[in-house]
Amino acid sequence: MSDFQQKLQKYAELAVRVGANVQPGQTLIVHAPISSAELVRLIVKSAYTVGAKLVKVKWSDETVTRLQYELAPDETFNIAPKWYAAEMTEEVENGAAVLHVIAENPDLLQGIPSSRITAAQRVRSHELRQYREYQMADKFSWSLIAYPSAEWAAKVFPDLPASEQMDKLWEAIFSTVRVDLDNPVEAWNEHLKTLSSKADILNSKRYKKLHYLAPGTDLTIELAKDHLWVAAESINQQGHSFVANMPTEEVFTAPLKTGVNGKVSSTKPLSYSGNIIDNFSLTFENGRIVDVQAETGLETLQHLVEMDEGSHYLGEVALVPHKSPISDKNILFYNTLFDENASNHLAIGNAYAFNLKGGKDMTQEQLAANGLNSSLTHVDFMIGSGEMDINGVTEDGTEEPIFRKGNWAI
Repeated sequence: MSDFQQKLQKYAELAVRVGANVQPGQTLIVHAPISSAELVRLIVKSAYTVGAKLVKVKWSDETVTRLQYELAPDETFNIAPKWYAAEMTEEVENGAAVLHVIAENPDLLQGIPSSRITAAQRVRSHELRQYREYQMADKFSWSLIAYPSAEWAAKVFPDLPASEQMDKLWEAIFSTVRVDLDNPVEAWNEHLKTLSSKADILNSKRYKKLHYLAPGTDLTIELAKDHLWVAAESINQQGHSFVANMPTEEVFTAPLKTGVNGKVSSTKPLSYSGNIIDNFSLTFENGRIVDVQAETGLETLQHLVEMDEGSHYLGEVALVPHKSPISDKNILFYNTLFDENASNHLAIGNAYAFNLKGGKDMTQEQLAANGLNSSLTHVDFMIGSGEMDINGVTEDGTEEPIFRKGNWAI
């Protein structure tokens, strides 16, 4: 077996054993592009090896997706995926785990009218609302991993010969998820402990607000009263752990919906809906986005903010040191799964119920009453840099350093 095949096997096992953490007798749903078939077959084998009852693979194809957006009639994008939503909701209600394999071309839908993309996303998100509520409350295990595509690799490494781009992206992915180590599962367990220690410190502080200062950014974020800082590892309704994002370097919590004020500027491009949004800023008043600016992708950003009422507010605040394994690679991935783990970031849209004490068992109305935002969407965007300072503000107004020059000060 070649070195690459060994690493691919480790990657599949990591996704099954740590990411989705498939249990004996459990169903695993795998969403994946057809280009990732080699990895998916190893995932299926690994899942059955640990005792999965059934593995269902749902394939997608970027070429087919692009053709639909180019050629299908407008009414196509307003058709709700009722059968798919019903199936996914039923599967997770019955205890299934879900694993997503992504291999996105960041420019897949470039040139497609934003109205088509927004319509499709809105109707899909609305139909999947129950499923998303379960997901945001950790009712089931789910995880997200990546697989290189030729278009994505070319975007990340445009100066390399085409023959070397895929290998280089594979190398970067393997490294960020620790597959290049002798025992990736053990390495991940140690990594999760380190992240949890930061969450424990922040939870003990009970800061009322966070104050962000950096070039183009002066932002104050009030936190929900009973907020919880959470690290990478989650616990589902059955008491089993899982890791939603692989890689991950973040510690995150929920902002108070109406408690965000000031201006924040992006520090990395955002790949969203097959388009790139870059050099953008958002201005907030009492939590609501009141001004949007962007040098690239302004219309796409505006459509994102206008998705619904909740997309005018934030749902997540995440802390990631500028000096981290992903950031130190100095690679712009054009993929939020990686770029968000190299930078402090925020998320437009829905908040995670588990970021609130007792939130997993609350209704949507109760979550709202406790200050959490609700939306059809949840989109992370990157704001961190080596020039960012963050202070924690206590109940009496005292400001204490959390980040200095982009890195932990606690």
